Amino acid sequence: MSKAAELAKAGEVMQTGQLGGRRNFIYNGAMQIAQRSASVTGITGAGYHTLDRWNSNISSFGTWTQTQSTDVPAGEGFTTSLKMDVTTAEGSPAAADTAQVRQLFEGQDLQRLKYGTSNAENITLSFWVKATKTGVNVVTLYQDDAEKQISGTYTIGTTNTWEYKTITFVGNTADVMTNDATRGFICVWHLGSGSNRTEGTLRTVWTAYTDADEAVGQVNHGDSTSNDWLLTGVQMEIGSQATNFEHRSFGEELLLCQRYCTVHNMSGDADEYVIPYSQGQVDSTNRAEIHILYPEKRAAPTITVTNPTNFKVMTGANTAITASGFSGALVGTGIHGANLFWGVSSGVAVNDHTGNIKNIYLFQNTGAIKIDAEL
Repeated sequence: MSKAAELAKAGEVMQTGQLGGRRNFIYNGAMQIAQRSASVTGITGAGYHTLDRWNSNISSFGTWTQTQSTDVPAGEGFTTSLKMDVTTAEGSPAAADTAQVRQLFEGQDLQRLKYGTSNAENITLSFWVKATKTGVNVVTLYQDDAEKQISGTYTIGTTNTWEYKTITFVGNTADVMTNDATRGFICVWHLGSGSNRTEGTLRTVWTAYTDADEAVGQVNHGDSTSNDWLLTGVQMEIGSQATNFEHRSFGEELLLCQRYCTVHNMSGDADEYVIPYSQGQVDSTNRAEIHILYPEKRAAPTITVTNPTNFKVMTGANTAITASGFSGALVGTGIHGANLFWGVSSGVAVNDHTGNIKNIYLFQNTGAIKIDAEL
């Protein structure tokens, strides 16, 4: 029987208050969106690498490849998963070493949890996981505003087999979550930790954060280059009972992710990719000042350009001019748009302010513009 059928059969114990409307707090829980890349090798530090909203936190814990994989649990409606593959093993981690996969949340998105009140909601985390290494694993929730933590465990029983897991966490009645766009909450899947995070007592109620209590009992998924760890179908919802996974359309999930990051690249276009809503003029120093718009961001973003000479500017006279380089100067970067500067050596009038740059476009698939406002 599929997990969906099992949950439907157990419908009488599902909390009725959560069956309608948006249930899942997790972004990109079906691992559909990967704007940055489908696969990145050589990961040894923290950051966003492939799948949108999924942050890996690797600190002196070997080397990993992260991939948007097509290995998924059969018959559950998923097409992709997050895969962590060990390429340099860490069998004897030092005390401070750690390997984690995380999702970070804005405080304003979690206000319906009612934290800091007597009505604080329990939440249930459900997900599909597949790993080479069996044993006990830890998931930790961390609330920034109060520096509080709570952890729960799940056990991988069979090697290289998709298994469905659920963990319920009690609500935090003591500490209010700030209602703003800054980070208020983290959900952490531990893949391995040194003694700094494993020598204490696992906390299954909300307590002040202590390193030693975070990942007690965690198995080491990084101790062999034969090890893989895969995750998909992640849902975090109010209540003490998991419900069927809330599948969202690709388009809706993409828009949710673009609040945090938008990447302009070739995106499958055969010849060129025009940057949407881009236009401008050339100033007296032969810089093309390009005004771009993007989906509203959580905060003023950081903008980076990969291989800037693979872009061209198109003039109002339909003349394509190769940009000589991205200057890195940004003026007035905001949550809706920014001004970017490219060098142009010749071929267009300067300072006439009539919109003589019609657009900017990418003409080789090794360039990209990344607009990043991640937590």
